[in-house]
Amino acid sequence: MLTRITFIACLVATSIASADVRVPRLFGDNMILQQNTSNAVWGFADPGEKVTVTASWGAKANAVTNQKGDWKALLPTPEHGTGYSLTIRGNNEIEIKNVAIGEVWLCAGQSNMGWAVRMTFGGEEEAATADAPGFRIFRSSREHWHKPLKESRDRLAQWKPCNPESAAACSAVSYYFGKKLHDELGIPVGIIQQAYAGTPIEAWMPWEIQKDDPRAQAHRTQYIESGERQISRMGKTVEKAMSDYESALKEYNALLNSGETMKNKVKPLAPPTIVQPATLGHQMPGNIFNAMIHPVRPYGIRGMIWYQGERNSKNVPQAMHYRKQLPQMIEYYRKSWHKLSEGNTDPKFPCYFTQLPSWNPPQTEPVEGVRASWAVNREMMRLVTAECENTGMAVAIDTGDAIQLHPKNKRPIGFRHAYLALKQTYGKDIVDYGPRFRSHRIEGDKLVLEFDSVGSGLIPARKESIDSFAIAGADQQWHWADAKIKGDTVVLSSPGVKKPVAARYAWAMNPSQRNLLYNKEGLPASPFRTDDWPLFDPKAEIVDVLKPAKAETKATKDWDRPQMTQ
Repeated sequence: MLTRITFIACLVATSIASADVRVPRLFGDNMILQQNTSNAVWGFADPGEKVTVTASWGAKANAVTNQKGDWKALLPTPEHGTGYSLTIRGNNEIEIKNVAIGEVWLCAGQSNMGWAVRMTFGGEEEAATADAPGFRIFRSSREHWHKPLKESRDRLAQWKPCNPESAAACSAVSYYFGKKLHDELGIPVGIIQQAYAGTPIEAWMPWEIQKDDPRAQAHRTQYIESGERQISRMGKTVEKAMSDYESALKEYNALLNSGETMKNKVKPLAPPTIVQPATLGHQMPGNIFNAMIHPVRPYGIRGMIWYQGERNSKNVPQAMHYRKQLPQMIEYYRKSWHKLSEGNTDPKFPCYFTQLPSWNPPQTEPVEGVRASWAVNREMMRLVTAECENTGMAVAIDTGDAIQLHPKNKRPIGFRHAYLALKQTYGKDIVDYGPRFRSHRIEGDKLVLEFDSVGSGLIPARKESIDSFAIAGADQQWHWADAKIKGDTVVLSSPGVKKPVAARYAWAMNPSQRNLLYNKEGLPASPFRTDDWPLFDPKAEIVDVLKPAKAETKATKDWDRPQMTQ
C-alpha cells in the first residue's frame, strides 16, 4: 500500500514538474507594454509553481501560481523604445521577441468601432501604404460568455506591427486614432481592439454593478423571457446550446491544429458563439464584458476610446438613460483596472467616446421630436463630458449616412479622438474640440450664444448662411433661426420669435446636410440645447426611431466638410 501511494505521489510530482507555464495571447511577439509603469504580466501554471519574468532592459519580476493555477507579475518598464524581449520561466521557458514600450490604448464598442479600414472611404489606399513598425495592433474575434473568462478562445489573435495587411483589417476609428498618436508623438503606440456588433452598453458591464438599475433589470428580463420562449417553442435549451457549442469549439480547435486558419477566402476562423437561448447571447447584460473586457484586464493601458450608443438609442427614454450608464461603465473600468494592476493603472485614466454620427433622412424641421432619439443621445454624451472627469467626445454629426448604419467616413472620427488625446492626455498645443457652447443671453429680439474652443475663429461649413440653428419663445414652438457669426459668438433671430427664450443646434437624427458651425481648424460644434424642457411625455406611447429603407446603391464618396488642419 505504501508503495502504491509513493508511486502515485511520484506521478503527481512528475506531472507538476513538467507542467508548462502558459500566457494569454496578449503576451506574444510584437507586443507593446505601457511605458513608465509596472505592467501586469499574467498566465497559468500548476498551483505553487514559481514564475520569473525577465526583460531585456534589465527588469525582473517574480510570481507564484495560486491554488487556481493563476499567476501575475508586475514588470517595471522604462521610457519608450523598441527591440526588446521578455523571457518567462517556470518549469518551461517562453521567449517573447520584438517587444515595444510606448503608449497603449483600449479601443472598444459595437460594430462601428470594429468597422475595418478596408471598408471605408480611402481605406484601401491608406492600407496599401501602411508601414509603421512601431505602431502595434491587437485585434481579437467577437466573443461573449455567460461567465467571466480568464482568456479569449481566439487562437489567431496576436499583436501585429502596422503593415498593409494588419492595417486593412484593423478598426478604422482605432487605426486612425493610433496612427495619428504614433506619428505626432514619435514613439511606439499600441491599440487593443475589442469590438462586437449590435451590443448594448448593458452587455459591456458586469451584471452586479447594474442590478439595481430598473432599466437594466427590464433589459435583462426581456432576454430571460425571450430565452424561455426559445426553449419552449424551439427546444433551444441551455444544455443543447452548450453541447452544440462544445462540438463547434472542438471542430474549431481541430481545424487550427491541422493548420487551417481561414473560414473562407476573406474571413479567418473564429471561435464559435451561442445565439440561443437569449440568456447566453451577446445582448444579455454582462456577457460581452465577460469575454472581451474581463480577459484583457489589467493589461497596462494609458486610456480608452469608446464607440457605442446606437444600440442604446432606439427611443428617447433609452437614449436619456445613457447619461447614467456611460459614466457607470467608465467608473467601473477605471476602478477595476486600477485595483487589478495593484495601483499601476491611473484610477482616472482618460476615456474618449464617439458622439453618434448622422443617420436617417436629412433634417428638414427646425427641431425634430421624439423620433430623433440619436439627437438626445448626443446631448447625453455632451453632458457626460462635463460631469465625468477626464473624458472627451469626438463630434461626428458631419459623418454618417442617411441609409447605412455603418458609414464609411471613419477617418475624421479617428483623428478627432487623437486630437482629444494629444491635447488632454499628452499636453500638445492644439485645438482638440470644435466650438463648445458655453452660455447664452437675450438681447431684445436676439439670442446670443457664446462658445469656447473657437480656435482660430468660427466659420460655417459652406460660404453661405448658417441654417442649423433653431430658436423658440415661451410657447416652445421652434423656428429656423437666422444665424450670424460675430467674433466668438453666434447671434440668432427669427421673424417668428419676438421674445426668444431658448435655442437648439443641429437637433435632428441627420443634421449633416445643414450648414454646420466649425472652427477654422475644421472641427464641428456639437449639437446642444439651451433649454431644459421635457424631451418626451412619460405618459405617451414610446416611439422608436425609424429604420430607413435599404438604398439601391451605397455611397461611393465621402461628404464634403471643412478640412481638418492639424
